[in-house]
Amino acid sequence: MTAEVVELIEGLCTTRAIRRFRDEPIPDDALATMFFAATRAPTGSNRQPFRFLVLRDGPGAVEAKALLGRSFREQWAAKRAHDGYDAGSGAAADSPKARVAAAMQQFVDRFERTPVVALACLVPWRGLDPTVGASVYPACQNLLLAARGLGYGGVLTMWHAPVDAELRRILAVPDDVFIAATVALGRPEGHHGPVRRRPVGELVFDDVWGRAAPWATEPPGTRHTGRPPGAVTDRGGA
Repeated sequence: MTAEVVELIEGLCTTRAIRRFRDEPIPDDALATMFFAATRAPTGSNRQPFRFLVLRDGPGAVEAKALLGRSFREQWAAKRAHDGYDAGSGAAADSPKARVAAAMQQFVDRFERTPVVALACLVPWRGLDPTVGASVYPACQNLLLAARGLGYGGVLTMWHAPVDAELRRILAVPDDVFIAATVALGRPEGHHGPVRRRPVGELVFDDVWGRAAPWATEPPGTRHTGRPPGAVTDRGGA
């Protein structure tokens, strides 16, 4: 296993959402490194209530991936129509909007072939309140960053939710365990690179709400997204 030489800040600023994967497995040693990094994430009171259920090619994984694939295709079809991905610039096959739609379509159409699917779960020690995500989502980010450092990539989604009950039955997930996210992992067909976000000056305030932070500067050449938060993006996701 050979890791890419990626410095921490570079990795943070260049880890893209990867939805197109090569048809190759992730070796055990790479998986071990990724999930070791994931389990080093901070949690409230250091309780470490998160668990990862990793799906590769076992009988349960095959059935669960098929179920998830159907759910993902349904969710994407609804989102594609609702958000107008095929309207406006989306009608031109070479537009950024159309390329995003094509990548998403390939992702859901080939979901069953995703090399690794990890279900990020939470064993709650109290009710599911708005703070519990703080004890599972940092581990997901660690996982994605570790994948980036090893030359792999992934994307976090919530499209398992419509089939949560059936997924639990297939994989024997206890009723009191919350399935918080689905993380798809594999070797990218494309590549990582600088992500586009809103200018830091729009997102970071100094002393009081809305006051620009004069020290919040950006590296030369930083490129920004042209869309406000919540709009259909012309880039490939997170």
